[in-house]
Amino acid sequence: MDRVRCAVIGAGGFAEICHVPGLQSHPQAEVVLLCGRNEGRRQAIAARLGVPETAGDFREVMQRADIDAVTITTPNVSHHEIALAALAAGKHVFCEKPLAMTALEAEAMARAAEERGRINQVAFTFRYTNGVSRLREMLREGAIGTPFFVRMVGEGWGDLRPEAKVAWRHQAALAGAGMLADMGSHYFDLVNWVVGPVTEVCGLLHTVDRTRPDAEGRPVRVDSDDLAHAWFRTAGGIQGEFRSSRITPSHGDSGFIEVVGDQGALMATLSRGNRDELQLLRPNGAAEQISLPPESQSGETYALGRMMRAFIDSILRGHSQPEIAPTFDDGLAAQRAQDAVLRSVPARAWQKVDGD
Repeated sequence: MDRVRCAVIGAGGFAEICHVPGLQSHPQAEVVLLCGRNEGRRQAIAARLGVPETAGDFREVMQRADIDAVTITTPNVSHHEIALAALAAGKHVFCEKPLAMTALEAEAMARAAEERGRINQVAFTFRYTNGVSRLREMLREGAIGTPFFVRMVGEGWGDLRPEAKVAWRHQAALAGAGMLADMGSHYFDLVNWVVGPVTEVCGLLHTVDRTRPDAEGRPVRVDSDDLAHAWFRTAGGIQGEFRSSRITPSHGDSGFIEVVGDQGALMATLSRGNRDELQLLRPNGAAEQISLPPESQSGETYALGRMMRAFIDSILRGHSQPEIAPTFDDGLAAQRAQDAVLRSVPARAWQKVDGD
């Protein structure tokens, strides 16, 4: 195969800023179709980005023998159905995070991908930033001695603005969870990738009781979590926590991951690449800014394009790049940790993360 013909399923904002242009940035990829239920929106995006065809039903796409791969950027509730249909049709699949609504759905997706032998990847964008990648390397080089603690924070309170609208992420029936799914999936993947598998979790979730209009002005009650706070332990004994919120003030313009060891700490910003920094901190107060490639200072969201190109490269290569590209198995691991947090909340107790 010397060219990969792709269809993007979902015609929302992330299709326009990430999936379509990211795929188009690969010299051996072609986006031939954009699929979305809103005809006016999908046609407008296709016209702006030069996508020649559109469709209203993903099932039409699966019948096309001339489409090699699909990317899924739809509400979480439909990931499972679309991915299974694509794999059954022999397509390679890239899916937004979280991989599914539940670990049971994610297990079925990972199993189908393995059985069909198709390339499968998940949109864990932070893996593709230079700062996080270098942090992982420096840990393995022993830069901070033996790590014992990890923390991640990402918050803002834009959802409490009077003019804030309700979207599908605010509705548990469409998203499964709120900030736990939206950002917690990222955070659990980072821990699994950077320091080893999460084996035990405990969490707190909070939702501000409110009803807000959706994009069409209809009143909708918010029922997914606005704030997710989780504590965890890894198989190697490392402990940690994360806080993800859309209802509390941010104290900086990006989130971060910090890994603390007995000789220092490494702290990387978490973004789509537009703010990409890595610091080495020492107990004596010394701090060193670690040099990163020039693109990290460009202010561009370069990680999005890198992520989408990695999917195409994996298809051309015949396998995913094991050191960076997250597969459905990685998505499943994060989903299992999310499910364990959901179990821990009513139980008010630590929960084991299910394994194979």
